[in-house]
Amino acid sequence: MRLFVAAALLSLLALSPTAARAGEVHVAVAANFTAPMQRIATAFEQDTGHKAMLVFGSTGKFHAQIINGAPFDMLLAADENTPARLERDGQGVAGTRFTYATGRLVLWSAQPGLVDDNGDVLARGTFEHIALADPKLAPYGTAAVDAMTRLGVLQRLQPRFVQGENIAQTYQFISTGNAALGFVALSQVMRDGSVGPGSAWLVPTTLHAPLRQDAIVLVRGKGNAAAKALMAYMHGDKARAVIRSYGYEL
Repeated sequence: MRLFVAAALLSLLALSPTAARAGEVHVAVAANFTAPMQRIATAFEQDTGHKAMLVFGSTGKFHAQIINGAPFDMLLAADENTPARLERDGQGVAGTRFTYATGRLVLWSAQPGLVDDNGDVLARGTFEHIALADPKLAPYGTAAVDAMTRLGVLQRLQPRFVQGENIAQTYQFISTGNAALGFVALSQVMRDGSVGPGSAWLVPTTLHAPLRQDAIVLVRGKGNAAAKALMAYMHGDKARAVIRSYGYEL
């Protein structure tokens, strides 16, 4: 009798509205958005029953993979140009593109006291290596180059560059001491509303183009209920609260 009841309950759960709606969406996510997206994906599954399968990396590499047929349903890019290009080239679904966050660039060191409040350490040059993401692949790397150019220190610091394939690898270079300092996303060093261990300078937005980050549903995700649900969820209060908690602007 107990086995019969258990089997009946499992059958009812399988036929429940949430289970019937549940699906999967495969999402390519810019490396700087790793921590917030992991939290959002967990809440999304709890609230909707849909599962977001996440892959993190550089926006430039994702673009190349998508145009070569990579099985992604959505892209959460680190810029606004890549999703616009995908839409223009017929790889993205028209009308689904929107800015989900605007990032902030920070000069960070794992060493307390190395980076001052004004970023003057760049001009002093009292370090051996400085890390940044590859500007050919990562918008945060481009922003770092722009900032150093406007500060007049680019040529002097270029021989000291250690380039990460993406912003996650750049963070690793700094956190492990392979570079004394470097440019990363504020979201990577934000802990409970403030910058975590080490020292940092929040780069003024006047020194680089806005780091607007756009999302888009890709052609493969057209008609995917989970993709549609995730796009809607990203506009909701829960997701927006998580995004803000990591230092992004909306």
